[in-house]
Amino acid sequence: MKDALAKEQAPSWRSTRQRAATLRALRDATGFVSATELHAALTADGVTIGLTTVYRTLRVLERTGHVDVVREKTGERLYRPRPADGHRHYLVCRHCGHSRPVDADSVERWAESLTASTGFTAVEHTLELTGVCGPCRSGPAPSPR
Repeated sequence: MKDALAKEQAPSWRSTRQRAATLRALRDATGFVSATELHAALTADGVTIGLTTVYRTLRVLERTGHVDVVREKTGERLYRPRPADGHRHYLVCRHCGHSRPVDADSVERWAESLTASTGFTAVEHTLELTGVCGPCRSGPAPSPR
């Protein structure tokens, strides 16, 4: 994520204490986290920051490819730092929120071929994969995330 901050020193990114704190909180989070969860963690740590600032920071990071994003069943966006080796797709447990990256090379190839065959540029795609993980399936159903 330090690279994210360095790359974002361009005109669209103004480094502030609140943005730096948001980046730290995102790096420190376990798994995917919502903007409201990040905001709560920040305020619990004594950081004075508005929820809108957290959302704006996450949007910039998403636009520039520095975070992976999935949606909860409610539609809320969840974020985690993108690994250095690039964009990934995840299988997310609908009960506990546990996630694991999945091989989606065929999806990536399909998106690239669609881009080439249609003449469109800057094509983006979203693939949402959800299920119930082994521990949730075999144990008492935990309350959803």
